[in-house]
Amino acid sequence: MRESGMSGMLVGMKSLSTKAFRMVNGVQRLLFPPTCLFCQQLLDTPSLSTGCCRDCFEKIAVWPRSTCMRCGTELPEVMAPGPCGHCLNHPPAQIESRSLFAYRGPVRDAILGWKLQGQDGAVRWLLESAIPGLKEIISEQDLLVPVPMPLSRMRKSGSHHAADLCRWMAGGAGCRWDWQLLRRVGEQPRQSSLSGQARRRNLRKAFSLSDDFRARRGEASVVWVVDDIMTTGSTLHFAARAIKPVGCEVKVLSLARTLNRG
Repeated sequence: MRESGMSGMLVGMKSLSTKAFRMVNGVQRLLFPPTCLFCQQLLDTPSLSTGCCRDCFEKIAVWPRSTCMRCGTELPEVMAPGPCGHCLNHPPAQIESRSLFAYRGPVRDAILGWKLQGQDGAVRWLLESAIPGLKEIISEQDLLVPVPMPLSRMRKSGSHHAADLCRWMAGGAGCRWDWQLLRRVGEQPRQSSLSGQARRRNLRKAFSLSDDFRARRGEASVVWVVDDIMTTGSTLHFAARAIKPVGCEVKVLSLARTLNRG
């Protein structure tokens, strides 16, 4: 009888707890109604669990699967996986290039809000939705390395966006990452302020490996160089070129990519 009474009391407490939780949750939704992480508009009920409204969801463009495997640029299905004409004449240092989203619409807004205002909610949502795709292309034995920032710029901003992105991607894919294996040499102008040819000149000697790269790489035979936005591909090319002499396979991965090569 005592055990039965105790069991009934626990069931009753659980019922009260559930009711209290629903009440508090309802009050929170009333006082702080959920909004879309991308456009900040109020979410309708079916979208509460997603964090993204229907309008923004429909505007998010996943980078196409039909691409040149070497540089990642979009190709007609009959020509994929390439190589494309550009890679036949000027192959990049990496053996494979991948991007998750097209840099436009809500994706562009999410990345700018993250980099300029520190709002990472929408970017984290994008990465969560991309985890199945990440697990398809990244092995648990692979190593992720972010494109490094100049130290002065990192000290000024107090953040390293490519490193944060690398950490989140590694967590989703279940692999290792290390932000100190690749280093920035000297101070270069921001790539966003330069034209295509100037971008390449700007980065020819911008990267070097840490002295203990081979030891810290461990058993990884594939190293992915990670960046937030891929435009002309110059940054990722020169970062990959710095790693290539070590003898491992070097691939590159960006959260988003602009629609034009530049």
